[in-house]
Amino acid sequence: MKKGFFLLILSLAFYNLAYAQEIKNVNFIQEGEVSKLVIETDKDAVFAERFHVSEDKQIILDIKNVKVSPKLLRGIDTSEFPGSAVFISGYKRPGSTNDIRFAIQLRDNVRSILETKGKNIVLNIENRFGVFSQNKIRASESTSLRADEKIEDAIGLNVPKSNSLEDILANLTLAGPKKYIGKRISINVRDIPVPDLLNMIADTSGFNIIIDQAVSTAPPLTLTLTNVPWDQALDTVMSLSKLVAQKNSNILLVKTLATATKEKEDELKAADLREDLAPLVTRVFLINYATLVDIEKIIKDYITKGRGTIQLDERTNSLIVLDTVESIERIKKILEVLDTQTPQILIEAKIVEANESYSKRIGLSRGISFGYDPVVDNIPSPVGPGFSFSSAPTAESPSIAGMTIGIYKRLLNLDLNLQLMESESKGRIISTPKIVTQNKKAATITSSEQTSFRVQQTATGNQPALATFENISADLNLTVTPQVTNDGAISMQINLAKSAFGTRPSADAPPNITRRNVTTNVLVDNGSTVVIGGLYQTSSLETVSGVPFLKDLPLIGWLFRTPYAPDTTKNELIVFMTPRILNQDEAGFVDRQASKSGSEVKDI
Repeated sequence: MKKGFFLLILSLAFYNLAYAQEIKNVNFIQEGEVSKLVIETDKDAVFAERFHVSEDKQIILDIKNVKVSPKLLRGIDTSEFPGSAVFISGYKRPGSTNDIRFAIQLRDNVRSILETKGKNIVLNIENRFGVFSQNKIRASESTSLRADEKIEDAIGLNVPKSNSLEDILANLTLAGPKKYIGKRISINVRDIPVPDLLNMIADTSGFNIIIDQAVSTAPPLTLTLTNVPWDQALDTVMSLSKLVAQKNSNILLVKTLATATKEKEDELKAADLREDLAPLVTRVFLINYATLVDIEKIIKDYITKGRGTIQLDERTNSLIVLDTVESIERIKKILEVLDTQTPQILIEAKIVEANESYSKRIGLSRGISFGYDPVVDNIPSPVGPGFSFSSAPTAESPSIAGMTIGIYKRLLNLDLNLQLMESESKGRIISTPKIVTQNKKAATITSSEQTSFRVQQTATGNQPALATFENISADLNLTVTPQVTNDGAISMQINLAKSAFGTRPSADAPPNITRRNVTTNVLVDNGSTVVIGGLYQTSSLETVSGVPFLKDLPLIGWLFRTPYAPDTTKNELIVFMTPRILNQDEAGFVDRQASKSGSEVKDI
């Protein structure tokens, strides 16, 4: 007998090893702000689950019923990567022979998404908290169903936890739509008392039933049900007869709605009586971050009416509560959620201005001027010719070649200036204001640049003309009001105004000033960058004047028109904003978002 039992155990172990799925490869990939642990298997439908250990800053990934080569369980040092993962170690899960566990050590608590793509198991890890939006987290959780689950199980139905009798009975006692998974039966009865019908279903299904005496007063039922789950038939009978069920293990207690309502009222009265007789205790709560007045407005609705009291101590910033133990515990849980640090947000703006200008001058700046006297008898001595050249033309002297002849025989006052000039300029200005503020608190940062220009006053009477100087400023002003959402994103109300000096029309004139303003509201993930505004301007100018018809003649037309002078100017302005929560751990965002359950509702 012992030998046969040993052979059975040995054969089962051999079967598990022979038919278990195998891990073929383990890779670590970093794509942008997401790190990926990719585990490749030889078959589909590998069951894997992961959970977070916030205290140790770890993610645990368990893969069940697989075998793996020892060389694939070597540690992977990922500390050289800039992501959140520091080290990945694989090993056999303690207490199991065919389960493999991967432990991912993190720099900070971040969230993860587990995906199954064919033969690959992919664990996506955000490199900073806030990369995954809350909607993406919910979507991944709603689609992470096992292969034996159906879609209707995830759309709001009450589904039994298993096929056991106790779980089916527990599902029957819930309100709302249900999924029925009991054994199928057929019922065809006429005018049968309700207690007999309930006993018939209980005998068929194998559960114990206790029927209240008042159920016998319910009208008899006539039913014709064919091939329906027994739990659906039982739920239908109770619904028709207005009955209420309570479960105790595999025993179902059935009562009328009136009886259950009366018992509930008596239970509430007893609870009120116990509350009135419960002893009062005093508890002092130290408030660290919230204001006493705001906390009092919230807590006063949760104390026992007529018995509980609240007192404020401004000196120690404490809340003194006198109430029952149950109310004290409820208030303690509320304060643990509400009395947290206010999020501190670092807001970094980057304002990039780029400008480019190009101009060209080719031709005679003033044309050709000369005089000619064909009848003069006494030709004076020649004066000229004169020639000028400039290798650095300016706005006042844009010509690089010129010729002047005063008198040369019968030719008088010959004058021409040839203009050949090409200029190109490029510039880039980057402003990076940074500011830190609390949640829902407006913050303003201002940078100012000043210059002066000369103002000439007119002489009056005996007073001589005086020259004074006036100041003019160009400012950069950024005002931001951030608001952190519960899923870690940041909504910002932004008002950005920037002015800058341009060129001076003259040496004594004030410089030209360009002003740019941006006012907007944006929603950004924590640590992400968004472009909130951009302005691109291009201007092209070309002016030509000259003698009609003659200026259009080929080859010699340039003698009768102004120089070819195209001007092109390009200006570009781009504004980037990057908000980042500095104290997300202390403000409670990691506890809210990186927990295993990811629940949005806290039970108080």
